Amino acid sequence: MALSIPLTGSARSQQQQQRPNRSPRTGAETERQRQVDAAIVQGLEFLAKGQQPSGAWSVGRLGESTATTSLAVMSFLAAGHVPGEGPYGRQLERGIRWVVDHQRPDDMIVHRRSHGPMYSHGISTLMLAEVVGMLDDPLATDTRKALTRGISLILKAQNVAKAEHHAGGWRYQPTSTDSDLSVSGWQLLALRAARNVGADVPVENIDRAVDYIRRCSVRNKRGFAYQPGGAPTPTRAGTGILALEICGKHRSDETMGAAEYLVARPLKTTDHYFYYGVYYCSVGMFKVGGRYWTRTRDHLVPILLDAQDPDGSWKARHGSERTHGANYATCMSLLALAVEYQYLPIYQR
Repeated sequence: MALSIPLTGSARSQQQQQRPNRSPRTGAETERQRQVDAAIVQGLEFLAKGQQPSGAWSVGRLGESTATTSLAVMSFLAAGHVPGEGPYGRQLERGIRWVVDHQRPDDMIVHRRSHGPMYSHGISTLMLAEVVGMLDDPLATDTRKALTRGISLILKAQNVAKAEHHAGGWRYQPTSTDSDLSVSGWQLLALRAARNVGADVPVENIDRAVDYIRRCSVRNKRGFAYQPGGAPTPTRAGTGILALEICGKHRSDETMGAAEYLVARPLKTTDHYFYYGVYYCSVGMFKVGGRYWTRTRDHLVPILLDAQDPDGSWKARHGSERTHGANYATCMSLLALAVEYQYLPIYQR
């Protein structure tokens, strides 16, 4: 698989010195943006202090994690920081190097065995695709190789024989014979990001994944289910919306039905996987734009600002996310708050 790197790290950083133009803001909007900017600065400081000597970031009590390290790297990128330059340049290089060095001989990018290694693999591969154009050698070459292998594993996992209603998607293991929306979302993000930097990702694979996402849309197109035939939740709605939007299915019937569902049933802090949902709902609805993004932003931004702790972190208070620790919740919050900066290629409309 051939990859072309469009920009060097230096050129990329110059490109990122200026944020995309925004429409004129009211006084209240300007104050809110000031608060968002300050919250992002504090959150990044928390993450910077929490990086391990190895270069990794940890997830709760489970220790160092390729997924959490990749989310942390993308959090800095989303705020306009780049590897090798600026106050966090060296830390970013160390984090990327740690992820690259933890790719296994079977191409899986994961630090420890888990029940769902494809989660870590998809998130890590997405990060490598987002950052590969910002690096200098030798890290650039090593990242290209790791990305090539990572995409190859995702494509092989998609090609495992499955029942028709699971075809085109992914699940916890690369050999899984079923699929779910959550794991599939990360793999699709990784494939699209890799394709954007010149990776040879066949359009047929993207189309098959889109077909699976559409099968997860509930019968009346008012949201998405974890698997075909299931029930919708706000987090699943955000996942389905973003998956379709990044594949060019802008404002499809499934997307707009899920967007209406999210406006009517917005994400709540007591929801299971709230911080997971914060990421997908924010980025997905930003892609949809218009009143859907405005309503989502006006709902979620105050919640996130209020939930930030004095040390700059966020912590999950409900459900299984509590075991993931502050690094995870902080990364997801930062990635959501920084979406309007549009520094990450995956964020751009």
